[in-house]
Amino acid sequence: MTANIEIQNVTKRYGSMTVLDGLSLSIKANEFMVFLGPSGCGKSTLLRMIAGLESVDEGAISINGERIDTLPPGQRDIAMVFQSYALYPHMTVADNMAFGLRNINVSTDVISARIAEAARMLEIAHLLERKPGQLSGGQRQRVAIGRAIVKEPKAFLFDEPLSNLDAALRVRTRVELAQLRNRVRSTMIFVTHDQIEAMTLADRIVVMNNRKIEQIGTPMEIYSRPASRFVATFVGSPTMNFFRVGLSAQNGFLRAKLQDGTELQTAIRAIGVKDGEYSVGIRAEAVKLANGVAATTTGKVDVLERLGDRTLLYTRLKDGNVIVAEDIGNSRVAIGDEVGLILDGTRTHLFDDAGHAWHNEEASHG
Repeated sequence: MTANIEIQNVTKRYGSMTVLDGLSLSIKANEFMVFLGPSGCGKSTLLRMIAGLESVDEGAISINGERIDTLPPGQRDIAMVFQSYALYPHMTVADNMAFGLRNINVSTDVISARIAEAARMLEIAHLLERKPGQLSGGQRQRVAIGRAIVKEPKAFLFDEPLSNLDAALRVRTRVELAQLRNRVRSTMIFVTHDQIEAMTLADRIVVMNNRKIEQIGTPMEIYSRPASRFVATFVGSPTMNFFRVGLSAQNGFLRAKLQDGTELQTAIRAIGVKDGEYSVGIRAEAVKLANGVAATTTGKVDVLERLGDRTLLYTRLKDGNVIVAEDIGNSRVAIGDEVGLILDGTRTHLFDDAGHAWHNEEASHG
């Protein structure tokens, strides 16, 4: 059985400090939902409120239509995987996985069958007689996940489970989690500050910042149509380029003039855009070398970042602003070179002074 989780107008305070403010969210059965945001945004607190490790000050949390925020953690039918693994060092892997089931008097045969199946899925059958001190960090994390799987809960909660692993092991374990998600059909909520983990694993991402939800969407919706300047900055590497602009209309669409005089024809309709100060954002992959074609603007390369499959060019424009452009992996550009750049105006994003993104439907309908 899986869980539809409803979070309705939930607020959490610690004394006079509000850490979550009237937050609402629906999580579908069998969905892999990722809470993404910087440290202190409230994502782990929200996860702990679903688990019952933190109380709800206002609002309600329900699973399959039944309110659970008034229930103790053990009665919510939820399994949680912690950042710190939380394994008993004196117990074997098998005993760690069996511990919770024994406490609720599940039969020995059922416990053995569930452990065997979880160990098979996680490829840890050969580790069942070892103790945590004899395991690597990645192996301990898989044991912690196995301990959750054997409970056969309605939902799994993951609280930054990869953050204690080194870079190479994080990548491998992330792939393992993606594969596990296809084998274990259940509702899963995963908390991280790492955008790559979110983009790799999520069916949908909840981007959180400053006690509230900035945007909910699929990974590519979040990346391609950020709802705010914060989302555009937080998701994507390198971060989006931003420039102050003046706006005019041409053939019903906005034309943006950068501070160095560069003009970009955007694909954003002009109707409904209010007066005010605006910035445009453009990702590095939408800024290319001119390579003999008429350039949109020119600049001097300050820094090269070679990433193997692509090269990022940190280019200083004549007004002093720096724009990050993208070139091929074996780029022949050198630091100090003057380069021409082509900016794809149809791939620009528009943000007002409050950080709100203006998309075509908003410009059309006001």
